[in-house]
This record gives sequence, C-alpha cells and structure tokens, in this order.
Amino acid sequence: MPRWFSELGPSQKKTFWACFSGWGLDAMDTQMYALSIPTLIMLWGMSKGQAGLLGTVVLMMAALGGWSAGMLADRFGRVRVLQATILWFSAFTFLAGLTHSFGELLVARSLQGLGFGGEWAVGSVLISEAVGPKVRGRVVGAIQAGWAIGYAIAVLLSTLLFSLLPPDIAWRVFFFIGAAPGLLVLWIRRNIADPPIFAGLRATRDRAAGFWTIFAPAHAWTTVRGLLLTTGIYGGNYVLITWLPTYLRTDRGLSVVNTGLTLGVNIAGSFCGAFLNGWMADAFGRRRTFVVIALLQGLAVATYTLAPIAPITALVLAFALGTLQSGTAAGTGAFLAELFPTAIRGSAQGFCGNGGRALGAVMPTFVGVLSAAMPLGVAMGLCACAAYGLVVLAALMLPETRGRDLGSLTVEEPVQ
Repeated sequence: MPRWFSELGPSQKKTFWACFSGWGLDAMDTQMYALSIPTLIMLWGMSKGQAGLLGTVVLMMAALGGWSAGMLADRFGRVRVLQATILWFSAFTFLAGLTHSFGELLVARSLQGLGFGGEWAVGSVLISEAVGPKVRGRVVGAIQAGWAIGYAIAVLLSTLLFSLLPPDIAWRVFFFIGAAPGLLVLWIRRNIADPPIFAGLRATRDRAAGFWTIFAPAHAWTTVRGLLLTTGIYGGNYVLITWLPTYLRTDRGLSVVNTGLTLGVNIAGSFCGAFLNGWMADAFGRRRTFVVIALLQGLAVATYTLAPIAPITALVLAFALGTLQSGTAAGTGAFLAELFPTAIRGSAQGFCGNGGRALGAVMPTFVGVLSAAMPLGVAMGLCACAAYGLVVLAALMLPETRGRDLGSLTVEEPVQ
C-alpha cells in the first residue's frame, strides 16, 4: 500500500474502503450498459442516436440523484444516505435486465442513474471530511481507482458472458449480476460512522444552512466555476466511457476478445491515473494539475481518434487515455470539498459534480448524432477535445485550495 495509507487511522481506513468499494461497484453497474450497446443495437435495431440518448439520460438523472443525495446528506448524515444510494442503483441495474424494449430500458436506466449520481456525491464528501489536508488529494484521488476496478470487473464479465452465452441471454445475465453491490451496505452499516467534522456541525449556527445557500452571494461564483469544471471533465470522459467499446468493435473492427484486451489496457491506465492525480494535486496544487492533465488528455484523444495509428501505438495510447481520463476525474472530490463549508458541502458537491454530469452528458448524444454525418472516431475526438478545453478554462478561474482546513470555512464568507 502507498505510504499515505499507513498514516490513516483505523476508522479512516474503513471509510476509505467503503467509498472505494462503493465507487467501484457503482462503476461496474454503470459500465454494463456501455459494454452492451453493440448487442442491443443488433438485437433491438437501436440507432446510434438512441444508444447515445440512453447514455445521456442516465447521466442527467445522475445529476438529479446527486443534488438530492447531497442535500439529504447535509440533513441526515453522510453514511445513511450513502447506503440508500448503493441499494438504489443495485436494484435498478437488476431490473434493467428484465426490459424488452428501448422505452422500458430508458426508464430503468434513468432510475438507476439517481443512485449512481447520489453515491458519488455522498461518498466523495464522506472521504474528504474523514481525512486531513496533508493527504486529502492522494486519498480522495485513490478512490477514483475504484472506478477502474469496477470497470475491469464489468469488462471481464462481459467478455466471459458474451463469449459463452447467446447474445439475447448474455446481456440480461450481465445486468442481473448488477444487484450484487447491495451486499456492501451490510458491511457499511456495521463499520462506518459520519466524520467528526460533520457531527460537530450540529452545535453550530451553520447547521441552519440549506441547499440554496450555494447560490448566495458568498458562494454563487464559486458554484458556477465548479460546475464548469465538472462539465468539461465529465463531458470529455463520458464520450470515451460511452462510445469507446462501440468504436473498437465497429470502426476498428476488433473482436469481442480483442476489444476486451484493449479496454483492459485502458482500464489499467485508469487505475494508475487516480494515484497520479492525487500525488500531483498534493505536490503541485489542484489548479495546475487539472490544467496539465486536461491538455495532455486533449492531445491523446485527438491522436487516438483523428490520426492514422498502428495497432501497437493504439494500445499505448489506450493506456494513456485511461491514465489521463482518470486523472481529470480523480481530483474533483477533494477540490470541490475544499471550495465549500461543511454545512453546504454535500449540497454543493452534489450540484457541481452531478450538474457537470448532466451538462457533460449531452456529449455522448452529440457524438451519436454527429456520427451519422462523419466517422464515429472524428465525432468522438471533436466533442472530447472541446470538453477538455473547458476544463482548462475553469481551472484557471478557480482558487488554489491545496492544504486547506475544511473546518476553517463558513457559510458567511466567500472562498478565496
């Protein structure tokens, strides 16, 4: 384990594993759809535009789930709401396997998105408050590695199921397995408690603050800039998350096994990227890390999707794409937590993080629509690069927060 992990206390380590596991299982359930797109297009005759719409709708619903869960977490506690979100997305992932049409799957996926967005919003606040400023960037960034683990599990399951079972059965079994994350709640109930900083809030006047405080004069401009940052991050990342499996199968002509291999390389990069971001953010600052990684990711995406490259180069770039993709997302939890006081942190993180998901979720639909008039890879490259450009702009407008004591922030004073 990294050196910083040994610096955590027993309760902090349990909180880390709860958030890491929750985020990983969240990723597993969410990525099941992206890996099933080619099969559903074949079985149901869905257009790429409809496939993109399914990806967009779940992310927009994730925004609603994040806003709601963030507000509830500020009112009822981080741990209690975290458990509810995990149960929710597990149940609706299972139910998605029972659908028989595009419309039915749209409803199931939309409801699954509520839990997906809520889990991230609450989990990132919980771990940010549980650890100190010295290692916050690395600890919260490492949680993002859970996404890579969950994605890897989904890829392994899809490769196995779609190789051994008929397509019309394989995708349903795939979704049924998505009920498994609900078991994590049993462990969380016995081992995790709300951080002391949140428990101490009950004795302060900040306790009366509500969701709309994030739009008060002291915080509105910070909220807007945080929203722009996450819009760019998730807009670019969801282009790749949603369309990369289909791009590999249709445009590059890879088999199921070779697609799984390429995605495995991409996921390995994603796992490394979470730790890279955390180290850079603690060593060089939050803003500088976002700018550097987003610029590099834009260059990598453009090369991968727009330039003629050899197969071996494509594998190397697949690793780089995963590293930088995870690198942009991994820093959002700590950065957003350090921009807002405890009384509104859940609401603010839910709004900024998941509002960015909702706005960024338009990108997969744009890709689907644009791909009717141009190659899928070109549509992916243009949309993703535009999104990462927004990340650079937003990061340059936000203040540096490295080393900030979360207890020093109040609802009356703007963050500098």
